[in-house]
Amino acid sequence: MPARKDPVRALSHVMAYAAFYLAPLVLGFGFLMQALAGALAGMTLANLAAALFANWIALKIFAERPVTAIGLWWNRASADNFAVGLLGGIGAGCVALVPPLGAGAAHFTRIADEQPTIWAAVFLSVFLLVGSAAEEILFRGFGFQTLVASFGAWAGIVPGAVLFGLLHLENPGATWLGIVNTMGFGAVFGYAFVRSRDLWLPIGLHFGWNFTLPLFGVNVSGLRMDETGYEMSWTAGALFSGGAYGPEASVLTSAVVVLLFLYVWKAPVRRQASPLTDPPAESAVCDSSLPLPS
Repeated sequence: MPARKDPVRALSHVMAYAAFYLAPLVLGFGFLMQALAGALAGMTLANLAAALFANWIALKIFAERPVTAIGLWWNRASADNFAVGLLGGIGAGCVALVPPLGAGAAHFTRIADEQPTIWAAVFLSVFLLVGSAAEEILFRGFGFQTLVASFGAWAGIVPGAVLFGLLHLENPGATWLGIVNTMGFGAVFGYAFVRSRDLWLPIGLHFGWNFTLPLFGVNVSGLRMDETGYEMSWTAGALFSGGAYGPEASVLTSAVVVLLFLYVWKAPVRRQASPLTDPPAESAVCDSSLPLPS
């Protein structure tokens, strides 16, 4: 880890970063995007734009670096890490949902008047990718990395995970188990950055999970995706189905979060150089297996 920064200065940078994110939304940019693209898609695009803006201006003012410095550069290691994340996210979704189907605790039901199309599938995939990238850029971007560089890995992972979960409280059907599981995902995504030092591993994990759930016809953090034309109907109770929030509010997902953390710990991640969290002399790309952060 690099030498610790002045804590007051670091925290002031994090607070400024939060203000840079909120400013365009408060000024009506989010409402404009919703008016142009619809409520859900518009807010997703607004979040991506606001997150990129916050990182760009914070990096310009405090670090004199381009926005790619938060871990958005694209190279072979980035592609490998994204693939590892995508595989882990898809696998986690299957581990959570295939056993209930096999045990007869759930089954598939056709949705009347819903005819899936290729364009609906493409739109859903792009929408979920944009949404996953927006949240990772925001929660694991400049603010998170400033905390990691200044106070250590867990000082970024824990508050980032808690905030990530709490901001889902307003989602439809939110429960405390769902919020705790969402915090768990936030911790996994934060640790994924610590291992890879790029955003592609957490983006892959996040997108892989969010992409898999609609394929099974279940809600994603309380949001309904009907593009598949069927849904997963449960005979088991809400403790296993997650109720209206979806599987993320189930005990099955609680177990899956632990397994996903172990997967990220042991996966063949390619560690990249991070201008914000690593010493300047660190090599650009190297393979390593990091221990759990302390």
